Formats: sequence, structure tokens, C-alpha cells
Amino acid sequence: MSKINMENIGLSQRFINESTLYEGLYIGRVISQYKSLYKVITENGELNAEISGKFRFDVKTVSDYPGVGDFVMIDRNDDRGGNAIIHHVLTRKSVFVRKAAGTSNDEQVVASNIDTVFICMSLNHDFNIRRMERYLGIAWNSGANPVIVLTKSDLCNNLSEKLIELDTIAMGVEVIVTSSMNEEDYSPIKSYIGRGKTIAFIGSSGVGKSTLINRLMGEHIIETNEIRKDDKGKHTTTRREMFILPDNGVVIDTPGMREVAIENADLSKAFADIDELSRKCKFSDCSHTNEPNCAVQEAMSSGLLSKDRFESYLKLKKEMKYEGLNSRQIENQKLNEMFKDVGGMKSGRKVIKEKAKLKHKTFDRKRTF
Repeated sequence: MSKINMENIGLSQRFINESTLYEGLYIGRVISQYKSLYKVITENGELNAEISGKFRFDVKTVSDYPGVGDFVMIDRNDDRGGNAIIHHVLTRKSVFVRKAAGTSNDEQVVASNIDTVFICMSLNHDFNIRRMERYLGIAWNSGANPVIVLTKSDLCNNLSEKLIELDTIAMGVEVIVTSSMNEEDYSPIKSYIGRGKTIAFIGSSGVGKSTLINRLMGEHIIETNEIRKDDKGKHTTTRREMFILPDNGVVIDTPGMREVAIENADLSKAFADIDELSRKCKFSDCSHTNEPNCAVQEAMSSGLLSKDRFESYLKLKKEMKYEGLNSRQIENQKLNEMFKDVGGMKSGRKVIKEKAKLKHKTFDRKRTF
């Protein structure tokens, strides 16, 4: 059996370097997950895997568990001898997360180590500007590059109006319009795929994610269903799964997400217009409510900024517990939250530096042998 070129599916020198820290283990990439069982691909093919007892004991949050797209260190690279054991998850270069369902505050990993997030939205009744703002906030926060894909343009009779709406919220984001009737519409998507590239499709059920992936794969590998007459998508995809594309690179399909609960988002990019206006306010800590010379309030009065968009911005800040904070304060709050287990932002930076020194010493020591 021929070897699988792992570089074709995203394995970069960055991950190879980190993998050398774990002697006696092999590198693989998670391509699907069902409950506590994972499917991992290695240079020798696919195998089933589960996490080690120590890994399970050390896990602090749901997002620490392996997710589809993760590079992991396992105890074998073939399917002989039962399930492989996952011992480590290599540091993610990007991760698309959403707030887990239920009352917990855990984050759920949707896809990791992605280069491009395709946010899919249908041009019929699924079209929703406020939901798109949420998707963009999470996508920018993921570390990947967001691209908006509008599907079913053949069902839309006011395309120009919807594109104008998008233009007010999607600064710096490419918008691709597709139709199930015209294959040429899909060509812009292909410019994002290639050797070593990972793309993920995100969106509600029934908007056409599976149809897009089938076209990229050149075969019918995922069942597809249209949105029902009541505008509720049929859940054809029930789990996250990664597929290797014929022209190299990989694509990750995800379950439909009609409601997007946010734990973290990059508001400075998702709401770049409000962030820019905020810099022009008289007071650096302006709350944009009743302060004098507030550029945000002036923009709303003149019609430059819609009231709905500003209210959406405030709602997301409140949802993420950033209510009343400006852009710089939000970033500091995020860093403090990230490093709360080690004493806050300053201590966190110290920990990062110490880890970097340790890795550098480890690599130097390995090169001497």
C-alpha cells in the first residue's frame, strides 16, 4: 500500500517540529469523531483511536479534547493491535469554536487547523445579517480567513439588495455567489484549495454545504437535502468530518448551526466600522450612550451606522461579558481570561516565554545527537 503524503493534508514543518518533543509516538490527523471514538489518518492510512486515561484525567475543558482537524500524537501508525491511543494534541494554529449546547460555559471545537472558513448562507429565507455578524466574529477569532458563500442565488429575486446589506457588515471579506444551476459559480472556491490547505464549511442545515463539498470532491459522497418549506433545514450532516480532496488539500464538513452561541469572537474585525468610529470619540472609554462628541452616536444620527448593527454589537459584547469595555479593554480581558489559571495576563506571558525557551533547548539538544 502506498504511503499517504501527510504534507498534502496540512502537515507543516511547524507541527513536525513540535512532534519531535514526543519520542516513541507517531503523528496523525483527526478526520472524524463519534462520541469518544476518533478516526485518525497517518502516512499508513486510517485507523480508529481513543484518548489515553492520563489525557482524560488532565483535560480541563471540552475544547481540550481532540477535534476534527487536530494533529495528534498516537502510539501506533497502523491498525494492527486494536485502537490507537491518543496521548497529545499538537498546538492548534487556528480553531473555530462555538459555545457548547446546554448551560455549561464550555467551548465546542467545530474544526481546527483551518486556513479558510467558508460561511455558507442561502439566499432564500435563511439569509440573516445578524447571524452572519456572529459567524464572522467567531471566524475572525479562529485565526482562519473567513469567506462568505451565498448559495441558491437562482431562488433570490433581490440579490443586489442583499449584497448591499452584506457590504455594510463584511468589510474585507470576499463574497462568493453560487447557484445550483451554474457550475461556473463554484470556480472562485477552488482558488482556496490546494496542497496542504484546509478549508471548513460552516452554516445552517440545508444551505448547500454538502452540495458544495460533493462538487469539490467530484463525486456524491454526502447525502444532500433541501431546506423544507417551513425554512428548517434537514440535518443531513450530523457530525464533523474531514475529506481529502482529489487535487490535494482537505475540506471539513460540519453539522448545521442555525443558532450560534458565542463564547469568544473578534469584535474588532467583525465590527471594524464601529471599532474605527470608537477611535474618534472624545473619550477613550466612551460607552457610546450619552457622552459628548461620541463618533458612534454621530454616525447613527447621520445614517452612516445602522441602529440594528450597533445593537447587535452591544448584544454580542454583553453575551461575551465585555459589556461597557472598549476594544483595548476587551483584548486585555481576553488575555486575562486565557491565562487565568496562571495568574493573569502578565504571568501568562511569562509562561509562554518559558515554554518557548524549553522548546528551543529541546530542539537544540536533539540536533546534537
